[in-house]
Amino acid sequence: MSYKNSTAERTTVTRDLDKLEVRTGNLYEAIVVIGKRANQISVEMKEELTSKLQEFATHTDNLEEVFENREQIEISRHYEKLPKAVAISIQEFHEGGTYYRYPEAPAN
Repeated sequence: MSYKNSTAERTTVTRDLDKLEVRTGNLYEAIVVIGKRANQISVEMKEELTSKLQEFATHTDNLEEVFENREQIEISRHYEKLPKAVAISIQEFHEGGTYYRYPEAPAN
């Protein structure tokens, strides 16, 4: 699922905990899965934003010069308006788009 096309909530929403634990059978496992996926989404978003903003980077030693770039501001605003990573991961989890598995136990 692409986070750019996500229909996840952009504000705080109260969640029904019973619905969260349906897929895993355990609320805490569901929260761990959602949290790990949220971290993955957050890293992806940050890497993409950083790569886009690198185009506008200037390497000067003068701290007094501040360049205001309209395109840079628009890119930043776009990423600020996107839903948060946790909201996207919760939506993915509810829709069944999150794959998770238990690690294999070491053979003795």
